[in-house]
Amino acid sequence: MTEGEIAVFGGAHIDRRGRITGTTAPGSSNPGTWFEEAGGGGFNAARNLARLGHSVRMISTRGGDAAGEMVTAAAAAAGVIDNPLTFLDRQTPSYTAIIENDGNLVIALADMDLYRLFSPRQLQRRALRDAIADSRLVLTDANLPEETIAALVEAASTEGRIVAGIAVSPAKVVRFQPSLAGLSFLFMNEAEARALTGKDSDDAEGWPPLLRAAGLNGGIVTRGGRAVVAFDRETVCVATPPALPELADVTGAGDAMASGFLAARLADRDLAECLRHGIAAAGITLRSPLAASEQMSQAILEQALALVPAPQMLA
Repeated sequence: MTEGEIAVFGGAHIDRRGRITGTTAPGSSNPGTWFEEAGGGGFNAARNLARLGHSVRMISTRGGDAAGEMVTAAAAAAGVIDNPLTFLDRQTPSYTAIIENDGNLVIALADMDLYRLFSPRQLQRRALRDAIADSRLVLTDANLPEETIAALVEAASTEGRIVAGIAVSPAKVVRFQPSLAGLSFLFMNEAEARALTGKDSDDAEGWPPLLRAAGLNGGIVTRGGRAVVAFDRETVCVATPPALPELADVTGAGDAMASGFLAARLADRDLAECLRHGIAAAGITLRSPLAASEQMSQAILEQALALVPAPQMLA
């Protein structure tokens, strides 16, 4: 492990998920179970990357409450270096989701107001400037304000450093628009790609031209169980995830995709191999009830890779 290898900015909060135990009945009471854990797009990725053997520093806003203490404990358990910006008089952000019996999302509510206080000015702190300067990879999710993302991407965009983003949601991915040219990769699903481009594609191959036209140099678009597309400045590749016997929970799968892909990129693997690693990591998470699987490790990832087919190169 290398001190300061990765700096992650963005969401580190509480995930609350209710899972319906039978057939979903909209507009009425549904029997189910309730589960609570630490989560957030950036934090899920940070824990995955730490479990894959990387030195990871997490920087996020947090309240001075029991929920904040839960996030702190989760960071320690995963081996993440935790550098919160703590506001003692505020509540830690939260994400509350309702999940169908098959693991798919019905609806979610994000109470993320505290992230507004992570202003560009916070990035002037010596500790944060040092964290960026010392990192080979800077990763942020879209929970931060648009102007903060722009300032962070500008500060991190120097030759040789990977700068990546996680879209989080269709409503938030547009916060990346002023910063697209500075990103090495942006991880998103089709709904987020539509929100970013204002356009649609009938197949995976159609997304790279649309996203490049929007100003993005590299990205990954997931499409549920259908083909995933990855592209950079020169190359496009597509791979279909292996079928899973059942989904434990879809929460965190996209964050795991980013984790596996970026870990492979740090190891100087090509785009196709990075995509395979991302799909394998997402599969580990889809089989777990947790948003950041405690089973994530380099050994388990190598086993999962055996199930992922070689991507088709399109360019």
